[in-house]
Amino acid sequence: MSEAPAPNAATLKVRNGPLVGAILGRVVGMLAARAQCPIDRLDDALLITDAVAAHAPDHAIDGRVVVIVDATDERLQLDVGPLHPDGAKALLAQASLPGVGNVLERVADEVEPAPGHEAGTERLLIRLRFAT
Repeated sequence: MSEAPAPNAATLKVRNGPLVGAILGRVVGMLAARAQCPIDRLDDALLITDAVAAHAPDHAIDGRVVVIVDATDERLQLDVGPLHPDGAKALLAQASLPGVGNVLERVADEVEPAPGHEAGTERLLIRLRFAT
């Protein structure tokens, strides 16, 4: 009888500051590697983490960036929140770069603002599929 595989997920709660990007990038890289993420999609995942780390602190509640990272053989998902009301939309808008466009929308397969788990909050769901 075989055991079910351990979940390949982590919840990060990082106080706003310079460590958000470093910690988020390392955790996403580790979980993506365990999920056998192709190297080109790993690069995309790290671009996503850079954008989230750069802009999520502006919209995070209680001075902390909270990201639930979940990786399977098929995809990587980041659930960013709780965010202030309209925070998901604002975070998404801030991910636009002149001459490049919106990094999250260009790189991720799905970007979806959603109601937060707590009343009066929002979250941003970002999904990156591994299969082409």
